[in-house]
Amino acid sequence: MLSFSTHNIIMLEFVNITKTFSSDILKKPFTAVDGLSFTIDAGKTIGFLGANGAGKTTSIKMAMDFIRPTSGEILYGKELGNKKIEAFSKMGYLPERPFFYPHLTGFEFCQYMGALSDISAKEVKKQIKKWAPEFKIDFALDRQIKTYSKGMLQRVGFLATLIHDPKLIILDEPLAGVDPVGRKELKDIIEELKLLGKTVFFSSHIVSDVEEICDNVLFIKNGKLLFDGSVDKIINENIKSEYRVRYYKDNELCKILVEDKEKNKSIESLIKDGADIISVEQERMSLEQIFYNVK
Repeated sequence: MLSFSTHNIIMLEFVNITKTFSSDILKKPFTAVDGLSFTIDAGKTIGFLGANGAGKTTSIKMAMDFIRPTSGEILYGKELGNKKIEAFSKMGYLPERPFFYPHLTGFEFCQYMGALSDISAKEVKKQIKKWAPEFKIDFALDRQIKTYSKGMLQRVGFLATLIHDPKLIILDEPLAGVDPVGRKELKDIIEELKLLGKTVFFSSHIVSDVEEICDNVLFIKNGKLLFDGSVDKIINENIKSEYRVRYYKDNELCKILVEDKEKNKSIESLIKDGADIISVEQERMSLEQIFYNVK
């Protein structure tokens, strides 16, 4: 398997970013993103978590330069080029609600997206040949997009995002509205992209998906950063002081929760009562439990 050295290479950095919207002089300005700072390291898969309205899409739109910050600075790593226009040519982006030309076939749409990135027709065909079977959309590329289901649209959109072989891939809710089988297949592709040395930054409200495939996670609430670190770190920081003891007694499987300081005494008492101890495990919160506790 190929390996890629990406230690301490920053692809994207938010430096104290604030975005305030003011649509009416009679209304109080709304701050969608509030002093947000974080870095996206090369070769990592980063999950961007937060409830609806937390500021995820606004942040992504600023990263793509669709809208500008009210204050702060967004920096693009040297791996993406020395100029902003070079950086964007090496970034792939799939919005939450992508627009498709309904009368184009999937193949024509991918060709069009490749042409926008100055990719040769030969290279576009090469990338389609590589990725279309992975997305399980190759069978439908000669059909008009207006005949596609929601899941098929997500697949062809994701495929088009990879046509120009980007280094940094930014996805806004790529798994939303996709059935469980489709979500599993798209997650497999994200993991494959990581193995190829790509950097993937994607927003989601499906916490279990982020826990399953991401190296690091960013939590935001009301536009502010709550957590930035590894999935293991945030779970370990939320380990409870309780232990779950599972045991058999009178041919019945039982379980109890005991505090750390009472653990040994409780186990000794159970054994004296004739219980057969099966396991003693410290209680751990899932990422989803942690997320909903901080919402």
